[in-house]
Amino acid sequence: MFHFLSVITSIVEKLGEWYTPVNAVYRWVLAFLSLFNVHYLAFFIIGLFFTRKFPEAKKHQRYAILIPARNEETVIGNLLKSIERQDYPKECLTVFVVADNCTDQTADIARGLGAVCYEHQNPNERTKGYALKYLFERIEEDYGIESFEGYFVFDADNLLNRDYISRMNDAFDAGEKIITSYRNSKNFDENWVSASYALHWIRSSRLKHRARSVLHLATNIQGTGFLFANELVRNGWKYVSLTEDRAFTADAVAHGYAISYNHEAMFYDEQPTDLKIAFRQRIRWSKGHLQAFVETGWYLFLNIFVGNVFRKKGENKGKPVGERIVEGIRHRFAAYDTLSQLIPAALIRAILYIFVSVLFMSCHCYESGASVELFGGGDWISTAVRFLSGGKGNVTISPGMRAVLGNAGLTFFVFFLSRIQIELGNIFIGIYLFITDRNRIPKMPLKRKIWFVLTWPTFDLFYRYSMYIALFTKVTWKQIPHTSNVTIEDLENG
Repeated sequence: MFHFLSVITSIVEKLGEWYTPVNAVYRWVLAFLSLFNVHYLAFFIIGLFFTRKFPEAKKHQRYAILIPARNEETVIGNLLKSIERQDYPKECLTVFVVADNCTDQTADIARGLGAVCYEHQNPNERTKGYALKYLFERIEEDYGIESFEGYFVFDADNLLNRDYISRMNDAFDAGEKIITSYRNSKNFDENWVSASYALHWIRSSRLKHRARSVLHLATNIQGTGFLFANELVRNGWKYVSLTEDRAFTADAVAHGYAISYNHEAMFYDEQPTDLKIAFRQRIRWSKGHLQAFVETGWYLFLNIFVGNVFRKKGENKGKPVGERIVEGIRHRFAAYDTLSQLIPAALIRAILYIFVSVLFMSCHCYESGASVELFGGGDWISTAVRFLSGGKGNVTISPGMRAVLGNAGLTFFVFFLSRIQIELGNIFIGIYLFITDRNRIPKMPLKRKIWFVLTWPTFDLFYRYSMYIALFTKVTWKQIPHTSNVTIEDLENG
């Protein structure tokens, strides 16, 4: 027993000796990561007040509407009917459905409602990306990719406002090559799980898409409800990971494309209502996030410094010097901004915090003792406690193993305190969203709004812990069940 304690003590002392150099590296890493979010406050302010407006289109472009669907017989009919009632010329639209590994009547329903339907049966290719890859191969074979100026992508559970395609055509006719849209929820108020998703998508529109569109940068594609030009898929669709949208976004930005947003084009989708299913989906998103970072992060980083590495020689020939300079700055900043969203900063910070602030620093306290300022952080909770307590809250522990364990415990306390203030801050964002988007959020009793505001911070909490799980687990694509019979008429009359 004595020998065991001696070994433990030696390890603690050795780790403690390494604390100073390790902490220096830790500080440099944190400083580096902070460089990737210095612009977020400016985006937040711009998104509060502005969004990009597009003039009415002069031309009706010809579009293909793509719907990958797996066992979606309950909902796909309602989507197809909402497409049928669009105020856009019918002769300019062709609807394609890929029934992906289906065992139900999805294909029959799609054909019965006028869609061109292909059936993809390959149990080894089960992601949405593979379904789109197969669909583009069939379109190229039977129609030709350039038969359509642009391609919409929707999930089978979506519903479109009557003027959705017209509004997206406004942006496309204005010269935008990739456009995303306002994502509303058809089951917003079903329960707190669906409401947390719904508020997240509204937050994305307000705090991410609007500012980036105003500044002609690149916002991010979020799985469904987007349009892109045929030139992006002349060589087919190659994004088949767990989150094909992130890979598509990063690759498009690396190739110099802006990604715009039209606040006037609104569609609806169905949110999960079961906590287990929601968390499973979040783990898949997190795994896909990590995969996209590994696959595309390096050339986004490269583009920040050397510009568009994929630009063909002579592509800018003939353009005025000023225009080339502005485009170069725009592209580099878009690459930097996209990389800032792709870096798993929360995961990196958490791992470093555990190893440096908890492990190495606590071991260092074996010799030096511990002195922890419980409310020494810069968050508003700590500031308020310091003010009310007259600056009290410092805990001092004499050198020894008690200092090691005490510092570890108190460090975790400080960490959780900082998390609490972040989640409380999200509550205020929820209130803000209910106010700004009150005309788009379904009417509901005040008590439900209060409940949803109080519970919606769990969305970000699940993201954080799903990222930890995704790092160490193998994740496969599993279908999210869609059961809502809500129609676009129900939402318009609601």
